[in-house]
Amino acid sequence: MKKINLIGVNAKKALLVFNKISSAQINKVLSNYSQLILKNKKQIIKKNSIDVKNMHRKHLVDRLVLNEKRIDALRYSINEIIKFPNPINKTLEKWKRPNGLEIKKVSTSIGVIGVIYESRPNVTSDVSALCFKSGNCAILRGGSEAFNSNKILSDLFRTSLNNNRIDKNCVQYIEDKNRNIVNYLLSNMTKYIDVIVPRGGKELVKKVQRLSRIHVIGHLEGLCHIYVDKDADVNMATKIVANAKMRRTSICGAVETLLIDKRKLTKFSIPIINKLLSLGCEIIVDKEINKMFNNKFKLATELDWRTEYLDAKISIKSVNGVDEAKNHILKYGTMHTDSIITNNTKTAEKFLNGVNSAIAMHNVSTQFADGGEFGFGGEIGISTNKLPPRGPVGINQLTSYKYIVSGKGIIRN
Repeated sequence: MKKINLIGVNAKKALLVFNKISSAQINKVLSNYSQLILKNKKQIIKKNSIDVKNMHRKHLVDRLVLNEKRIDALRYSINEIIKFPNPINKTLEKWKRPNGLEIKKVSTSIGVIGVIYESRPNVTSDVSALCFKSGNCAILRGGSEAFNSNKILSDLFRTSLNNNRIDKNCVQYIEDKNRNIVNYLLSNMTKYIDVIVPRGGKELVKKVQRLSRIHVIGHLEGLCHIYVDKDADVNMATKIVANAKMRRTSICGAVETLLIDKRKLTKFSIPIINKLLSLGCEIIVDKEINKMFNNKFKLATELDWRTEYLDAKISIKSVNGVDEAKNHILKYGTMHTDSIITNNTKTAEKFLNGVNSAIAMHNVSTQFADGGEFGFGGEIGISTNKLPPRGPVGINQLTSYKYIVSGKGIIRN
């Protein structure tokens, strides 16, 4: 594993460049990267098509695909990140103590961020840009299913660094496909990596959380819920649920379980389920809802309430008001994103304050659980940790802080 250690050594050395370069130089690198992606668009699509052809898990192909529209979205994220002010060395708070001590809380970079991810080549460009903008170096370990796509995107970033005479090891992509490398990164790279971010399926994240000796920012699953309250607007509810499930079924912000208030079950379940069926969604329901549809659907089991489908499939349950909806989410949710649809502000407040989600929504599709949609330019992932950072992790969340204390010869009695 000498090569992996060398990557760590190179990353620590590359961190020193941030003491010498300006915000303008950082933005120049990112601008050049955006232009290189545009210039090499056809080549990126060609490399991506190799990965798509070799992908065996067909329900995850959507995550993998890079077409013209998605490449434009990559560039849009980079261009948005350029617009952000430098998040480092900002005074976050300051105060003076009665004894004359002057204390400042100042933002700092984290250091070296290791990202282990599957299927999504957009992670390569997002992470590279976000880490560089926030004064961090990135070590990337992408999944073998997206190898060709990840490699060209990381190579282009390194080319941009070279073009601007900045150490290209600010971003490094591990090209060795040996699975033991992940174990080594987690267990033997504590000298070099400050934070690990896993982005992938439940098994990957579980493994990282189990083995890592490095601090982890991540989420196990995106088992997102929507609760349709008795005071919801039926047209709004139908539109939001259809979007939250079917816009993109393979993302972590897709809704997986729908909860409907029993007091208005007929009013809401019939139009919502018919809409989902028309879009090709598989429906799994409880007994009460199934009776309304002549028992034609598959009955939900305990396992369904615990399942992140990542597919055109949804489980639907009738609940006795907001308290039962909230309790269901507290029992089965994964602290990712949960939404209530209602025109009753008191009920909404009870739901929003009661769930333990990193992102709690009111009359909004769960598909907005995204750093770009939050105005962060992009995201390195969505954290469901109880400790910060929580939710979408963008530039400002990729910082730490230190306290600077000054005085005039003050001593403590």
